[in-house]
Amino acid sequence: MSARPPLLLPITLALVVALAASAIAPYDRLTWLMEVLPVMLVLPALWLTARRFPLTTLLYLGILAHALVLILGGAYTYARVPLGFQLADWLDLARNPYDKIGHFFQGLVPAVAAREILIRGHYVNGARMTAFLVVCVVLAISASYELIEWWAALAMGQGADEFLGTQGDQWDTQSDMFCALLGAATTLIVLSPAHDRQIEALADGRRPGRVPQGF
Repeated sequence: MSARPPLLLPITLALVVALAASAIAPYDRLTWLMEVLPVMLVLPALWLTARRFPLTTLLYLGILAHALVLILGGAYTYARVPLGFQLADWLDLARNPYDKIGHFFQGLVPAVAAREILIRGHYVNGARMTAFLVVCVVLAISASYELIEWWAALAMGQGADEFLGTQGDQWDTQSDMFCALLGAATTLIVLSPAHDRQIEALADGRRPGRVPQGF
């Protein structure tokens, strides 16, 4: 059984602090809980699997970044995140685009995770088939999340408005899934070479918390 990845503890501490800070006075308590629940579920899972299946540095850092995006969105609600208003001003947009950042990461990080599981588990052969399955996984996750939003809207009525964050956009669901697709494409086109090197490092028995040369 391998040693616990050194990155796991600082990442956990950073996320626990961020969660605690966001919980002090969120804009809407129920929305906060719904947005940060994935972080609360992933952290224990990372610790339970850390020795048996340590992750690459790229994936650990991606999880950290994605979790911080979720926590910030939970604290303010996605339609009210200050960074989003700044982006809207810079890009001359009619709405706060912060939720699109969240959906981009919803594609980028699960793509890294899916790619890592498929390659390390030897579940598929060939880069093209791996890329195809990664995109399928990301779009399935994105569609599932949109279904959750739909169910929340049916169950909560107007109380789900803050969670949905559509801001009056009738094409919000489609653009959310497109942003997830862009995130997956970024992983496959931009991050794959570094990811491959880190997967090889894990296979060679090197520590996953160490960034291989050339990253």
